[in-house]
Amino acid sequence: MQLHGKHIISGQPAPATETAPSFFAVNPADGAELQPAYREATHDEVNRAVREAADAQDSVAALSPELRGRLLREIAVGIEALGDTLIQRCMAETALPEARLTGERTRTVNQLRMFAALVEEGSWVEARIDRSQPNRKPAPKPDLRRMLMPLGPVAVFGASNFPLAFSVAGGDTASAIAAGNPVILKAHPCHPGTSELVGEVVTGAVKQLGLPPAILSMLHGAGHEVRKALVSHPSLQAVGFTGSERGGRALYNIAASRPAPIPVFAEMGSINPVFVLPGALRTHSNELVSGLTHSATLSVGQFCTQPGVVFVCDCPERERWLEEAGTAIKSQSCGVMLSAGIASAYAEAVSQIENTPGVEPTGAEPVPRERSEKRSTPPNESTAPAAGTVVCPQTFAADLETYLAAPALQNEAFGPVTVFVRVNSEAELLRAAESLEGQLTATIHADSDELTQHAALRAALTRTAGRIIYNGYPTGVEVCPSMHHGGPYPAATFPQFTSIGTAAVLRFARPVCFQNMPAEALPPELQDENPRGILRLVDGTPTREALSQID
Repeated sequence: MQLHGKHIISGQPAPATETAPSFFAVNPADGAELQPAYREATHDEVNRAVREAADAQDSVAALSPELRGRLLREIAVGIEALGDTLIQRCMAETALPEARLTGERTRTVNQLRMFAALVEEGSWVEARIDRSQPNRKPAPKPDLRRMLMPLGPVAVFGASNFPLAFSVAGGDTASAIAAGNPVILKAHPCHPGTSELVGEVVTGAVKQLGLPPAILSMLHGAGHEVRKALVSHPSLQAVGFTGSERGGRALYNIAASRPAPIPVFAEMGSINPVFVLPGALRTHSNELVSGLTHSATLSVGQFCTQPGVVFVCDCPERERWLEEAGTAIKSQSCGVMLSAGIASAYAEAVSQIENTPGVEPTGAEPVPRERSEKRSTPPNESTAPAAGTVVCPQTFAADLETYLAAPALQNEAFGPVTVFVRVNSEAELLRAAESLEGQLTATIHADSDELTQHAALRAALTRTAGRIIYNGYPTGVEVCPSMHHGGPYPAATFPQFTSIGTAAVLRFARPVCFQNMPAEALPPELQDENPRGILRLVDGTPTREALSQID
């Protein structure tokens, strides 16, 4: 497929404004600019994309669940059909290895099919019916029926570290479409070619099914003006974002300053604390070293669930284990980060950590060796690393007082750096847990007796994190209905919502209640006979029965 370097507005390639600034994707592995050039979307192009999405909103919302599900399935088939073309372009734009991207593609198409099944089954709308009681005293009770309905046009921002699963046809887009909304996708400037390939798949599926073309528009831009214009547009109703706290908060502030504020569902990362109790070092010390090493350095540490801080309780095995864990992490291969900007931010974060008084490096330095780039560059590309994109895993240690006094140790350092913090008493353990800001995850490594004994620690972490892990690792997020990927601020802007799993659809719908509405004017999900056969709450009781079958 030949890349055209254009925006996609209402399903059609839109020639970019020739006077708009241009940019190229850059191969992080060798610094080469990748053709074609892409141009910044202008205010007029942003306005057109959002306006046409708003004009199509009623048509998109009226699509049957079967059609929405079919669209999501067709998109999944189209992504698979791109084959090596998609993987090779994505490798060139991100320096991520082929195996990682192949796995991410599988995750992406699986979650598209997951949302298709969800919308086809239909019970996600949370239909509730309370039948009228005209003879109730002292006042009659009206007929009330409530369900979730689409919010309206949604802006989705592609994430740098998930060019497929959190991008054009990723979870945010899939859940927004499943809920009945058109999407305006802001492609990430690090992988515009990958975005274009998937964007063409989406628009092709929309055209094939004869659906409203404004279901998806895709805009390019490397600066801040496009995102500001998009979020500020009065017809936009919600935003989905995965990225840094700085980026998410900037969008949130724009949305909050509008005359009519809108929600920004931002997942902004965390340090994902790990608590290691003495029993863990006695019962699975070696497994803990290997598991933590893999989790901390996976994909050059470029996951929002990377375990950045490890609190280790006092015990005879602690110092030996700290040395082993530090050595194991630092012995892992250096790697190419997603961009020079991300690598620069990592270097700055590491510098701040190592220059903090009371912080010491831990673990033996690895023996110098040749580094292979074959995992992260496509065939026939230069393997010479680009200046400033290669980073190496780092580990440090500090006591709790040093940690609590140093913001540099408490902030997310996006990349393969781990800070070990020594805690020397039960009181320090709880103090550490209670000092944490909102987190996506928190992990406890302990034996079963310790887990029972540390109820206060568990309680503190449930107030702090969206997912609590026992004797496991935060990376490798399972995409399924029970997953929650979110947490209290600053991990996310709305801790009650998730960006992964079927519950992600709830972000892009709102409840509407119909009172004494004539039967012919009700949505099918609220009609007496329940033609869709969904699970509903009728007079307080869950049922799939038609009202005529209920006493």
